[in-house]
Amino acid sequence: MPAPWSDRPLADAIDRRACRALIRSGSKTFAAAGLLLPAALREAAYALYGFCRLSDDLVDVEGGALDAIARLRDRLSQAYDGRPADGPVDRAFADVVAAHDMPRALPEALIDGLEWDVTGVACETLGDLYAYAARVAGSVGAMMSVLMGVRDPRIVARACDLGVAMQLTNIARDVGEDARAGRLYLPRSWLRAEGVDPDAWLARPAFGPAIGATVERLLQAADALYVRADSGIAQLPASCRPGIFAARHLYREIGVEVRRRGFDSISGRARVPAARKLRLTGQALVDAAWIRSNPSAEPALSETAYLVDAVAAGFARTAERPLGVVSERVVWVARLFASLEARARIPGERA
Repeated sequence: MPAPWSDRPLADAIDRRACRALIRSGSKTFAAAGLLLPAALREAAYALYGFCRLSDDLVDVEGGALDAIARLRDRLSQAYDGRPADGPVDRAFADVVAAHDMPRALPEALIDGLEWDVTGVACETLGDLYAYAARVAGSVGAMMSVLMGVRDPRIVARACDLGVAMQLTNIARDVGEDARAGRLYLPRSWLRAEGVDPDAWLARPAFGPAIGATVERLLQAADALYVRADSGIAQLPASCRPGIFAARHLYREIGVEVRRRGFDSISGRARVPAARKLRLTGQALVDAAWIRSNPSAEPALSETAYLVDAVAAGFARTAERPLGVVSERVVWVARLFASLEARARIPGERA
């Protein structure tokens, strides 16, 4: 296995195809938004998604055992050592780590969130839920910022806002599905304020006005974060804005669909029709071209601030490198993308 900064990527065309297949089967929403990203960034984003999906699946398949978390941390260490485990996602993610100098604290935060799931997440307050969402989704927003070459703390904070908003939307959509699996992410203090005993309800989940009011409140919190995220998206590189606006609009629309169902995410799962997805994708293209604003001066959520700091610290370390080392990395990245483009021309392969 090549060492870090070798003259060729670790992943090959078959590995990258496997990452694309994962996203197409695992998240139609993310896959649709990803089509609007620049080709080179799209491949990196698919590798990142593959790592997130691999992590989630490994924990689920192993029944949530803590030894699965330990093995996942070992695989992360191998990727950062430039000698990934023998798997397509591991190799593709190791390339992303090396090419983009990904701060290790970010994927570690994701694994921390999965460990919280294993040990049992009990969110008493919205702040507790933010702390969980920061790890399983805010970390992904921060990693996407790194992939796009964005290290401005104000913009990274907005990327974390977007990730947390998406996770809140997912939770609002999956209340029934989670409850039937014995999981409850809604803030328990909110449920008690509505006259619902969280543990009793979890034992026999059913929809009612109190649950609907709690889901509505959660979607309001998500909407506030989507609005905060807009100013950050508008500051991204022009080629990246359409894809990220599309992700923002498509995920928020899941919440809109939950509203259309009377906030009942117990008896069924909200789905956004294909025609509406197409319209929202068009809206993302318009927004990317016309929305202009300065990054919001709002500070990062206290629960995501450590992710923003990790990105800034990683940028500082890169800036302090001797010129020769930086030049070596630039040459390696150039070779990486040249190789990716060459392999994309292999018959049957698409960028």
